[in-house]
Amino acid sequence: MLSVHKYPLALGALLTVGICLLAPNVLADSVTERGERFERIVDSDGQRYALIGSGVFRYMIWTAYAGAYYQLEGETEPQPLSNVPRRLELAYFHDIEAADFAEATEKTLKASLTLYEFNQIEEDLERLNQGYRDVTPGDRYLLSWDGEALQLALNGDVVFEDESVEFASALFGIWLGERPLSDDFRNALLGQR
Repeated sequence: MLSVHKYPLALGALLTVGICLLAPNVLADSVTERGERFERIVDSDGQRYALIGSGVFRYMIWTAYAGAYYQLEGETEPQPLSNVPRRLELAYFHDIEAADFAEATEKTLKASLTLYEFNQIEEDLERLNQGYRDVTPGDRYLLSWDGEALQLALNGDVVFEDESVEFASALFGIWLGERPLSDDFRNALLGQR
């Protein structure tokens, strides 16, 4: 049995090593996914958002982008398809053309929504598709719902705005719904790794 009185330096060293190993996880104010940094807390337009989860989206053999999902601070239970203020930030690793975003968004929404639901959002989708811009590695799209308005911003510049909570939930559902692009990515964003 180890006596604290006989080996005070050894015990101190063990405690120091243990604290150093735990400290980065406890004290870090951000997370990193494949070199992309995401803050744990984000202040925006008078609201404070807390990170729920983060991960990397892989498409076939490519690592396409890293992402982080946030909800209004205090809303710790993931509610990506509700009226809770929320944000999804995606950081891209490859060039993607605006037309590819538009095509993928429409295809995914048609596959995940009923015909009636799709018809209800079709006009909003057409406007969104016109707002998309090409991305290059390092660019970030931010999809946000503040409880009243939906925004899509590229590197901080708003490219689309809408006031429909139904359309907001449809868009968040692409990554966080019942039939997401990737179950693994959705689970990581929802903190369920």
